[in-house]
Amino acid sequence: MVSSFQDLDVYKRLYAAMLTVMTKVIVKLPAHEKFDLADQMKRACKAPLAILAEGYAKKHYQKDWIKYINDAMGECNEMMVHLSICRDLYSKEVPKSMSDELIKEYDVSGKQLYRLAQSWKKNV
Repeated sequence: MVSSFQDLDVYKRLYAAMLTVMTKVIVKLPAHEKFDLADQMKRACKAPLAILAEGYAKKHYQKDWIKYINDAMGECNEMMVHLSICRDLYSKEVPKSMSDELIKEYDVSGKQLYRLAQSWKKNV
C-alpha cells in the first residue's frame, strides 16, 4: 500500500540512482565540468525526487498530480542526456558500464512514471 511518496517504487529507484550519481559519477568528472555538467547533474538527479514529493501532496487533484509526474519524467530524460554525455566524453573517468546502467535506470523510471500517470487517471 502506498501511504507516502516514499512508498512509490519509482521514488525508491530514483533515490538509488541519485545516490550513485552523486557519489560515483559527479565526483569523478573533470574539474572543468564543476560548474557545467556536474552542476546540471546535481540538480537533475535530485529534481524528480523533490517533484514527486511535492506533487504527491496534491495527489487528490488529478490534473496537478499528473503535471508533477510529467515534470519528473522530463527530469529523467534530462539525466539520460547528461549521462550519455558523460559516457561519450568521460569514459576514462566514469566507467561506460556505470553510465549505461544509470541511463537504463532513468529510462525505466520514466516508464514507471508514465504508467503511474496512466493508472492514476483510471483510478481517480
